[in-house]
Amino acid sequence: MHELGITRNIVDIAEQHARQQGVTRVTSVRIEIGALSGVIPEAVEFAFEACTQGTLLEDAQLIIDRIAGRGRCDDCGRESEMDRYTFACPYCESFGMRTVQGEELRIIEMEVD
Repeated sequence: MHELGITRNIVDIAEQHARQQGVTRVTSVRIEIGALSGVIPEAVEFAFEACTQGTLLEDAQLIIDRIAGRGRCDDCGRESEMDRYTFACPYCESFGMRTVQGEELRIIEMEVD
């Protein structure tokens, strides 16, 4: 479950940033997870409480914005929804699909006391 390591990194980054700003408590963290990132949002949610114990983020709320996958066809130029199993363009059936959205994994904002 690589989500545990990812969640630890999210907590470490948020805590480091909070300490640099002189913050004593983080009340919420908002992150984005793309559908094509390979990260399971529910696993991050599950690991978050354990990873925040004894940190400035203890008892903080985790807010996850899920970003849908989208791709653009190199041949016809049209965009469409995309998942990890999409290989062909739904319009021209070319195998030239490139990801344009959905690989995100980032901290968007934190609320602090």
